Amino acid sequence: MGETWLTFMLCTAVIGTAGYQLSRFGDVIAERTGLGRTLVGVIMMATVTSLPELVTGIGAVTVADVPNIAVGDALGSCIFNLLILLFLELAYPRASIYTLAAQSHILSAGFGIILIGIMALSVLVGEQLPTIGHVGLYTPVILAGYLLAMRIVTQYELREARLQPEQAALRHPDISLRHAALGYLVAALFVVAAGLWLPFVGADLARVMGWNNSFVGSLFVAFSTSLPELAVALSALRIGALDMAMGNLLGSNLFDMAIIAIDDLVYLEGPLLHTISKAHAGTAISALVMSGAVIAALFYRPTQRTFRLFGWTGLFLLVIYALNAYVLFLVGQ
Repeated sequence: MGETWLTFMLCTAVIGTAGYQLSRFGDVIAERTGLGRTLVGVIMMATVTSLPELVTGIGAVTVADVPNIAVGDALGSCIFNLLILLFLELAYPRASIYTLAAQSHILSAGFGIILIGIMALSVLVGEQLPTIGHVGLYTPVILAGYLLAMRIVTQYELREARLQPEQAALRHPDISLRHAALGYLVAALFVVAAGLWLPFVGADLARVMGWNNSFVGSLFVAFSTSLPELAVALSALRIGALDMAMGNLLGSNLFDMAIIAIDDLVYLEGPLLHTISKAHAGTAISALVMSGAVIAALFYRPTQRTFRLFGWTGLFLLVIYALNAYVLFLVGQ
């Protein structure tokens, strides 16, 4: 048991460290292109910090044969990404983050609700839907929805950037583009290596601890693969890039839905969502509820911190996350 936990912590440490460096060098590359912080967060940061979920999902369905961990990791990462907003509140006590963040994040969160909603419905009734070979009908729908969301968000943010151009100050003036590209590649290799090993560690944890794969995938593996998002979000907040932090988290949720579709493409035993526990629908619904709370907070912009360190939105996100974990522990497979 001790060796399994040690391996899990080692993978967690590697992903947390390498994932942060991956995002940092990705930020340098994006910075040289002149893209805005929100757009960098939604697309580039979200993509690179979601690499562990992508690699873990593919490894889980092709090598380790634990589809529940693959889907649990992607959906669990969604609700953990939203929980990270509570950590941002705790790390920024001077004002509510929802009063400072751009309301354009509502667009990303809204598309997230659409894609997660399609995924929740597919988990519940997927077996009654037509298939395309070994792939469920939901897969092309999710991929098309993701591409459409990226196109609309990109067009909107570029239009906003032209209307309200940001300051051209560089956050990483000492790092050249060549150095950033090399560092990006090296960090990506570490993320891929650790992410590929995580499904096996998760399966061992489920066996050793007597836990179900849905619980392990949605909590422990999702926590590990979401460490890059956590590291990048907190680092972005420290340098005053709140919009990049929130864009990274909400953009990662969009990419996580595309990851499940990609997992379905490489899972040759049949439609992926036909073989998993229905308990994952609960995680998807939790992500919908949490996303709705974030949209409401971004629209309403609460200024008070009811509990000094965080507001009602943060407390609500924590409660929904905890309830989801409890339900998965009881009824997951």
